[in-house]
Amino acid sequence: MRPVVVVGDAGLDVVARHSGPIAHGGDVRAKVTIEPGGAGANTAVWLAACGASPILVARVGADSAGRQVHSELTSAGVRCAFAVDQDLATCCVVVLVDENGQRSMLPDRGANARFSPADLDPGLLAGTDGHLHLSGYVLLDATSRPAGLAVLEAARAAGWTTSVDPQAAVLIHSAEAFLDDVRGVDLLLPNADELVALTGSSEPAAAKSLLTHVGTVVVTSGADGASWVDADEIVSVPAETTECVDSTGAGDAFDAGFLAAWLSGASKRDALLGGVRAGSRAVSVVGAQPPR
Repeated sequence: MRPVVVVGDAGLDVVARHSGPIAHGGDVRAKVTIEPGGAGANTAVWLAACGASPILVARVGADSAGRQVHSELTSAGVRCAFAVDQDLATCCVVVLVDENGQRSMLPDRGANARFSPADLDPGLLAGTDGHLHLSGYVLLDATSRPAGLAVLEAARAAGWTTSVDPQAAVLIHSAEAFLDDVRGVDLLLPNADELVALTGSSEPAAAKSLLTHVGTVVVTSGADGASWVDADEIVSVPAETTECVDSTGAGDAFDAGFLAAWLSGASKRDALLGGVRAGSRAVSVVGAQPPR
């Protein structure tokens, strides 16, 4: 498999699976776990679970949380190329998961918000056959956006292929600005909500309008499966039937499963199926990390 560098957030997830509606000002019993998270970290760990040897580039604090994240990701097969921020704390996300497995997030990007162009070691992009995957959170925060643009440019200059997951529909305030940022990317990986934010429609065919900016669009549509959209055709595969225990990180897992297959030379359909399988595994367990 070709080398892959993931650039994105790494931190801790505090996942609270509550047993009823949130009672504002009151108490609701919950089962709480604390584990590594962040879109970049999630994708990197799932890539490792899918047989890749990923390198994760992120920024953490000089604190116990940063050390815990580094240790646990390393043990999961991820090489961590972390910059350490002496002032800001490591990213922390409170994840509220309801009885249907749907998650709501309260993120504090912490040190990730100060991700800098200097945080990417150019030596990581050695050779011409690698792939760089960028989490859209980096581009959607004004403080880290310059670094996101810089790493995309560095990867293209090195002859690497690139992919971007837009990550958060509610943070795409200007579709035009976001599409300008990802112009020239080989793979754009939105979910249906993000496709609406970028095109006004959740239909995979709407992604055709994005091909003036990117090479291929891969759309995840939840229970309706996933689609590959390029200038020649639209290839779609169904979702797998599974119980949704926790949807946290499901999109990151899809990205990893898809990229691992695609980077190994799989067909369009088989790459989509690789993503669907990983996403299905992700929603069947608590938290964003693959079971060990």
